[in-house]
Amino acid sequence: MADMPFPQSLTVHAASRVLEVGYSDGQTFRIPFELMRVYSPSAEVQGHGPGQEVLQTGKRLVTIDNIEQVGNYAIKPFFSDGHESGLFTWNYLYELGSKQDALWAEYFARIKAAGADRDAPMASKSGGSCGTGGGCGSSGADAPASSDGGCGSGACGCN
Repeated sequence: MADMPFPQSLTVHAASRVLEVGYSDGQTFRIPFELMRVYSPSAEVQGHGPGQEVLQTGKRLVTIDNIEQVGNYAIKPFFSDGHESGLFTWNYLYELGSKQDALWAEYFARIKAAGADRDAPMASKSGGSCGTGGGCGSSGADAPASSDGGCGSGACGCN
């Protein structure tokens, strides 16, 4: 994808909870941390296949405590709720930034359809362990982003 824009700047705006990403095509996106968190590319959020997505709520005030660069293709944000398994590629961040309005509308529709509250944490629907050893990570917050071993017991609904 030689035509895909590449990032030229990355700024974390902690007070406004926004990640600003500037691209080589002149586009600059201000992506709210909440949007990043609820659309994390991790197995915890996306599941292991179509139709397995897990609705994330209670993330409006989530912050990013740290970000690590992963090679030349992605970043790994460490969210304040313990979520740290999503690798956000530059292409995925571009998609989040350019499709924000549609993604917010989809998210709010999913909340309404589930009869959920945007600000109330979702209860885990899985019977698997969310603690150490094969559940959703040692902090009880995440599933691995990789598909090679993934979530162990399938307990990817942990928040």
